[in-house]
Amino acid sequence: MIDREPDIQAALLQHTSEARLILKGAFLLPDGQEMERECTARAEGGEVLLTDQNGRDIFQAKNILLSPAAPAESFFTVPDIKIGIDFHWQRVQKQSFRGALFLSGQSQTAFHLINIVPLEEYLASVISSEMSAGAPLEFLKAQAVTSRSWLVAMLHRKKTRRPPPENRPDERCVWQDVNDHEGFDVCADDHCQRYQGITRIASENVARAIGETRGLFLISGDQICDARYYKCCGGRTDVFATAWEDASFPYLASITDGRKQRAPIHTEKDAAEWLRTKPDAYCNTTDQEILRKILPSFDLETMNFYRWRVEYPPEELEEIIRSKSGIDFGILQNLEPLARGPSGRIFRLKIIGSSRTVVVGKELEIRRLLSPSHLLSSAFVITTKRDKDGAVLRFIFDGGGWGHGVGLCQIGAAVMAVKGHSAEEILAHYFTGAVLRKLY
Repeated sequence: MIDREPDIQAALLQHTSEARLILKGAFLLPDGQEMERECTARAEGGEVLLTDQNGRDIFQAKNILLSPAAPAESFFTVPDIKIGIDFHWQRVQKQSFRGALFLSGQSQTAFHLINIVPLEEYLASVISSEMSAGAPLEFLKAQAVTSRSWLVAMLHRKKTRRPPPENRPDERCVWQDVNDHEGFDVCADDHCQRYQGITRIASENVARAIGETRGLFLISGDQICDARYYKCCGGRTDVFATAWEDASFPYLASITDGRKQRAPIHTEKDAAEWLRTKPDAYCNTTDQEILRKILPSFDLETMNFYRWRVEYPPEELEEIIRSKSGIDFGILQNLEPLARGPSGRIFRLKIIGSSRTVVVGKELEIRRLLSPSHLLSSAFVITTKRDKDGAVLRFIFDGGGWGHGVGLCQIGAAVMAVKGHSAEEILAHYFTGAVLRKLY
């Protein structure tokens, strides 16, 4: 538990060799020197070198902290930040941030660019970056509590993390978690939480959501909840172990995303019946007005999220899997789901080729290996079309949902808010048995 607001170290750029910085207002160097306007940071022999617009050296050290002289007024801009890294919405944006700037040398040729900012100010950007700042207030409040709880729980878990088990030669079971990060608390992208600085904060509702939930956390027993979230569950949420280590949390139970209760997925027949239909759910919406209110502009490019289809000729999928995995499976013969979570998400998949057969997991690794970027989710059923001799002609994935499916479904939660549900009702729906407690 905590009793005061912590500062958060968010890495805006990782292992970069150079970054251009535009300073608005004065920033103080460790020696007390004031810096304004534009400068460049460059990795130089294991240290970070700051130079001005004319290329003159300003300061050099392994670690450099730039502190704003007037925190409420000063901010800095980074012109080239990559967002959505390796996902289909990847792009470069110009982003601005308040708080301190920390440059940390990591090798002879690279450094981290880290923003140090109070947690509540960090959250104002997160909930504006994850969803539209124009989303309903009750949804933004639910997102703020969820994000705050996840972040602080993650910082605690990071201190006690355990490495994943070693894989056998015929199995590749991996997962990514923020605990993998060293030298900072969180990255600024989808791997952790989207954090796009003051660039995204453009709503009075965001300020209200942060102010009205300040210091409020989801609690289970005597622990802050590891409250995960994602875009769309596809009609049913999943459990922690489908995406990460084999652990179970009562507040991350699988639930139906709607008023009508439906049975969890147990068999391939269940999965096919579920994913080839469009059962009613909060997140099953095509209402353009609602979606424009709740989704950031680049997420609006992905409208088929509740149910979707992807098709590949075998040669194309073979090349994708080979380039992503580094394994030559030979001629791709079959894809066989071995284990699914209750939402239908596959977390163990057997890839059978003429040269190799390997079992892969968990859900994000499956999504990564079967797409040039990432599949929207691992909740899909596979149709394999073959010729009369049994050779594969086409692989067809009929899928549902967007993201790992564990915890809060953002689109479902936003639709609940539009329908008049309070933040407390939304959180109770997605986090079974958790209670709200103000800790600072």
